[in-house]
Amino acid sequence: MNQRKTTKHLLITTLCLFLLGSCISPIQQSNSLTIATSSGVTQGILNKKVITWEDIPYAIPPTGDLRWKAPRALVSPELNIEPKEGNGCLQEASIYAGIQGEGIVGQEDCLYLDIKAPVNNLNRRLPVMFWIHGGGNTSGVKDYYDFSELIREHQVLVVTINYRLGAMGWFTHPAIQGLQSGIDKTSNFGTLDIIEALKWVKTNIQSFGGDPKNITIFGESAGGNNVLSLLASPMGDDLFHKAISQSGYTTSFTKEEAIGVNQKGIIVNQLGSDPVLSKHDLSGYGSIKNLFNLNPIKYGEEYQRYLRSLEGKALLETYKTISQDTYDRLPLLTRDGIVTHINGVSEGLAASQKKNSIPVIAGSNKDELSLWLGSNRYFVNASYPFTKLVPIPKIEFKKEGLYKLWVKTRSQGWKLRGVDEPLMELEKAGFNSLYAYRFDWDDQASSYFADFPNLIGAAHGFEISFITGDYRFGPIGRYVYPKGDLRNQMQQTMMNAWASFAKTGVPNTGKDVQWKKFNSKDRAFMKLDSDKYLSLDKEMLSLEFILDNLRLSPEGTLLEKCLLAEETFFNIGDPLEDEFNKWNEGACKQFDMDFERKKIETDLIEEYGSATVY
Repeated sequence: MNQRKTTKHLLITTLCLFLLGSCISPIQQSNSLTIATSSGVTQGILNKKVITWEDIPYAIPPTGDLRWKAPRALVSPELNIEPKEGNGCLQEASIYAGIQGEGIVGQEDCLYLDIKAPVNNLNRRLPVMFWIHGGGNTSGVKDYYDFSELIREHQVLVVTINYRLGAMGWFTHPAIQGLQSGIDKTSNFGTLDIIEALKWVKTNIQSFGGDPKNITIFGESAGGNNVLSLLASPMGDDLFHKAISQSGYTTSFTKEEAIGVNQKGIIVNQLGSDPVLSKHDLSGYGSIKNLFNLNPIKYGEEYQRYLRSLEGKALLETYKTISQDTYDRLPLLTRDGIVTHINGVSEGLAASQKKNSIPVIAGSNKDELSLWLGSNRYFVNASYPFTKLVPIPKIEFKKEGLYKLWVKTRSQGWKLRGVDEPLMELEKAGFNSLYAYRFDWDDQASSYFADFPNLIGAAHGFEISFITGDYRFGPIGRYVYPKGDLRNQMQQTMMNAWASFAKTGVPNTGKDVQWKKFNSKDRAFMKLDSDKYLSLDKEMLSLEFILDNLRLSPEGTLLEKCLLAEETFFNIGDPLEDEFNKWNEGACKQFDMDFERKKIETDLIEEYGSATVY
């Protein structure tokens, strides 16, 4: 470099330092936001010290011939990635899932992810936190969750993803699996989407400042189920290094259950049992029955092509129609022996020795079911003292004792079957860095409209806001998450614990209470609560203990106790039908449980117009 150029460079540098303290050229600044990946070039957006890269495709769109097949890696480094609107996966519209509209919304071309990182992320190796949204694996979208506050405060990188849902993500039919080979013979396409996204992250995340050797998967509800499924999957090795299951569960289904009608008569994950279908009238689907014994010739390539030719939204509308009121109980995760252990998630966890160096947190909430029961007219009354022009009803208990029994029983069952038992299965596989929690924070504010601490408490999903720092909850948000020291304490505790775990594999709340490891002998768990009540506890739950308390309770009729017992035996893990039939000396056999449950709902609808307040 000659003297003139050197002098000019020094003058520019000196002027920059004098005016700004530092000087980054437009090209350098652009380069810190523009990242080249294996699936294209993405442009970041800087907002409040957090950079966001949106709608990055991590697989070829699963449309046409790729519907109901394993995701294919997208290799397109020259693609110019641009933000997209409405790229959630196909699902029923719901404000609670973060995707609005009417009927079936979203699209099949939905395999995208977002990345958020703190500023000055380049040339760093930040812990990567990989969020898997909940929604029963039938609803949800990546865009609903904003972890910016966690990212700013704790210098972590967060990835959020979409994955196929419902009948697009988990589907079993002879015309699909019977004519496909290799990994495409699975029924668990949604699980494979998550795995493909993890592969993409492992390949590309270093370019964003993330550490590909330090990836923590975490998710709530169905997201927690997916976390446990990945721990149990023979395909989940070497893709992540830590795992957090928030209110997860281990339910899975056999191939026979996934394709036909189970012993309880519930219509399950099966579309079009009659091969002679009208190609124009989707309401013409025949009866649903077990197809494993039928001649597979009836379901040849022509029928497979027909199923793939159906417009996606119309297909899901029909899927919902034929399943009627059992839509939210359709089998999803299937024991295919490919993606999922042939004997289910629990046995898969016990056989996951190759992953036993992975630290794991699992937990549930003290009042899991209040999120649903607190608006059910069977338990509460609703009035509109200021007329229905005011959108918030006044809610009062109708059956407070029964309500509290129901919430406690189901929540204890959730902790046993969704936390303690999965951790004990992992212990069998040699995992020795296991941690359990129960989220207890219920410092809501009461109002004229409801006694929120008693009505809602530590409900399902309420812990998420303390990890994101985002406290949206519609018109009652100021009551559910009132501003103040108690909310701040809980946020500090949760963010400290989750971020420290992502960094070190040990959850540190930043408070005086040390979070001890879980083991089957004492089952220690952390009560996550405001500082005064933050504590370590032990609880040796069993179904016998939980259901004996139900049997002996003065609350509830025999029918109500049977309905509650059935839920406890059938939810969160694989259904325990024999145990339920033996419970309370077989007293529940006198009832047709499905009929009784439906009758209660029908009676509420006839009296109030809806079974729920909202």
